[in-house]
Amino acid sequence: MNKKILLLALLLLLPFLALRAQELVVPEGFEIVDSLVFVPLSAEDTTISGQTIYSVMSGNVSFSQPAAVQDALARHIENNAQKQMNGYRIRIFFDNKQTARGDSEAAVGRFKAKYPGYAAYRTFTNPFFKVTVGDFRTRAEALAALRQIKVDFPSAFIVRERFRYPALGDDSFRVDTIRIVRRQNAE
Repeated sequence: MNKKILLLALLLLLPFLALRAQELVVPEGFEIVDSLVFVPLSAEDTTISGQTIYSVMSGNVSFSQPAAVQDALARHIENNAQKQMNGYRIRIFFDNKQTARGDSEAAVGRFKAKYPGYAAYRTFTNPFFKVTVGDFRTRAEALAALRQIKVDFPSAFIVRERFRYPALGDDSFRVDTIRIVRRQNAE
């Protein structure tokens, strides 16, 4: 039954999906619109979530490997879980005036209210109070966030710091641009 429905849907959509020389042929009365799709990385591939390469490949590939190798890999992951590496953060506040302590607390409050998805760190390195935000693995990620943050914190800049990389979890996304064919004047 499901195969029949899928085949019927494919036959109905075929005129709209006709490809000619790598270009999408748009039927009369329709238009192409670009749209962004945000896919949580945690939902990217749940079919192998919590499995090892050994359990995924069993049955399809035969291999011989001592259990000591798998144990060594598990120990390596466990031993390096707290290891710090160089990453990037965005400094939104840096001052040493007499009011710097209160100003840094206010900056953290304003930032958390406006950008609740980012971590904020308030530090004191004599004589400066600093507020740094985010945990970015690459400079490109930090630059993308900096563009948004500069609207509210114009003096913000990127700094390189050592920290424990955040796990790719529910708050990490892959962004793709897709092309949608829809009826003109349809919202």
